Amino acid sequence: MSTTKNVKPAQNGKILARILALAKPYKWVFILAATLSVVLAPVAILRPFLVQLTVDKHILNNDYDGLLLMIAILFGILFLEGLLAYIFSYSTSWLGQSIIRDTRVKVFRHINSLRLSYFDRTPIGTNMTRTISDLETINTVFSEGIITIIADILTLIFVLGIMFYTSWSLTLVCLSIFPLLLIASYWFKEAVKKSYERVRNLVATLNAFLQERISGMRLVQIFNAEEQEKQKFEKISRDYTRANLDSIFPYAVFFPLVEIFSAASLGLMVWYGASGVLDGDVTLGVLVAFPLYLGQLFRPIRMLADKFNSLQMGLVAANRVFELLDSREQISNEGKIIPTQLKGDVVFKNVFFSYQQDKKAEEIEDWILQNINFRLPEGQTLAIVGSTGAGKSTIINILSRFYEIHKGEISIGSENLKSFELYALRRRIAVVLQDVFLFSGTVFENISLNDPNISKEQVIAAAQLIGAHDYIIRLPEGYDYQVRERGATLSMGQRQLISFVRALVFNPDILVLDEATSAIDPETEAIIQHAIEKLINRRTSIIIAHRLSTIQHAHQVMVLEKGQIAEIGSPTELMQLENGHYRQLVEASQQEAV
Repeated sequence: MSTTKNVKPAQNGKILARILALAKPYKWVFILAATLSVVLAPVAILRPFLVQLTVDKHILNNDYDGLLLMIAILFGILFLEGLLAYIFSYSTSWLGQSIIRDTRVKVFRHINSLRLSYFDRTPIGTNMTRTISDLETINTVFSEGIITIIADILTLIFVLGIMFYTSWSLTLVCLSIFPLLLIASYWFKEAVKKSYERVRNLVATLNAFLQERISGMRLVQIFNAEEQEKQKFEKISRDYTRANLDSIFPYAVFFPLVEIFSAASLGLMVWYGASGVLDGDVTLGVLVAFPLYLGQLFRPIRMLADKFNSLQMGLVAANRVFELLDSREQISNEGKIIPTQLKGDVVFKNVFFSYQQDKKAEEIEDWILQNINFRLPEGQTLAIVGSTGAGKSTIINILSRFYEIHKGEISIGSENLKSFELYALRRRIAVVLQDVFLFSGTVFENISLNDPNISKEQVIAAAQLIGAHDYIIRLPEGYDYQVRERGATLSMGQRQLISFVRALVFNPDILVLDEATSAIDPETEAIIQHAIEKLINRRTSIIIAHRLSTIQHAHQVMVLEKGQIAEIGSPTELMQLENGHYRQLVEASQQEAV
């Protein structure tokens, strides 16, 4: 579960500076918005001041022509203020959304670069919350936060200045209610902050729960767990609803209080102002203008506490996003070699590995792989067999550098694996997994992965090579058939065939099959087996086998047992070992076939 953490006051300045730095590509829009925030404040107080002049100089003196002129000026000021307010509001919102768009792309690119161990321990819903909800919250820093807060504060300063200039005594009377307003504003700010934190935490919980349950809906229905999961969701949903309802309470109390304080201040103004008019200390124009000043005074005060909360929560959300962006959980990519072809033997020398990637070798007690040594000559095939959890799939994970080894060395040819540029290395290695993942999109897009260098002709040629072409063209729209999320509308065999074509079309130098035929029917397996026989004659291949029939042409067989090599050699050599692991597996397989 992702939780919202309080940001220490000392951090606020650094985080705010970092948020503002995101606006650098749009500095002219930011300058425009900041300038308008300064301009709008004096423009806002012009209308009450002009009303005061109109009453005192023209209405009371029966100056009809002057009255018409002042009305025209008032309409002009009103139009100008409305236009500037529109530009200000639009520019701040545009600025926020543009920054969010850029940052969202940056976050997604960063997530793509993280090593797999990060995803092993981080719920998908957490990253969804940070990439979508938290980023939207950062938008409030611009649309409702710092710039609008500056505009409101400037408005308060100008309004108070003109009020004191007009009548300091009447202003003091009106402000006598302010201590109560400040107390209410502080309570409101703290109450909203607490409720917001609870809502944010529950949003992250809700996202994580929904992502897991919807992704695992097949399992939920297989085991008739709908009712249990519904009850869990109802509880989370109730908590989320209660948190939102609780967040309404401060607003329901604070805004009516502000209206009461505003009415009380207006009442004091009328009481003192009326007596001032009678005594000649206050003009009638001032008495007419002051309610307008009070409206402009209380309106930003009413919103400032909420905007400060929006700013604070924007900082909290930004801190969460920056923590993700600052994470250095990428596989180091300092290699300089960009091979057009991977040549040479694949060599594992004294390799030790653990999924505890943050620990040093001397701190690890439970190794997944221990002292792995083997050489796979170029162009030959290595089959890896062993029980579940023996470390078979881990071999291919570290060969593709999805994880870093703790001790030992892996090399291809004469070059250490780390000498290769990471993405260039992975480009030359194709992996076909047992658990096939397909994206929403066409069959062609799932095979090419939208690589512009792969044409439809290449995809068709690869499909024909393994005999998948006939299966694909039988689909309603052939290669343009729309695959639903995770390939839900395709059979396991069809999904596996598509993933196999996907691997082949990239023309890899090293081919890895991770139990790629274990979930396929015998007829489809025969098609793939035919393709495998052609491919492994030209490529260095590693086959993690569940069915021994898929490794009958392997040059070497390696038997893993609890992360260590129990046996390694040619199939013929291993069959000669009395009570050998491989021999027992073959004999057990033959008995099952009888």
